[in-house]
Amino acid sequence: MVYHIIVSFGRERQYEFKFSHTELAAGSPEEARRWFDKEFADLECEPSNPMGKVLIIDKILNVARYGGEQRFIDGKDWAMRFARYTALALGRDTVRIDVAAFNIGY
Repeated sequence: MVYHIIVSFGRERQYEFKFSHTELAAGSPEEARRWFDKEFADLECEPSNPMGKVLIIDKILNVARYGGEQRFIDGKDWAMRFARYTALALGRDTVRIDVAAFNIGY
């Protein structure tokens, strides 16, 4: 299986990442959640849910938003980790993260 992660910041500004099943085999969903927890805190993200409960989807969207497009342009290492951990956390073969619309599609 191939995992395809697309992060979009608008028209003509999208970043695509592909991982094979074997490339993700060394990681786990728990490791991905820990990474998103740390990035969410480090980037000082604001919870999008006023009730305080923050789902993994909210963390992924906020980390992409607060991390900013420049990290996907310049920081290939950070961007690769973001995409890898997104694939691990969600377990879907295709994930489209639309940062501008604050939406995740499968």
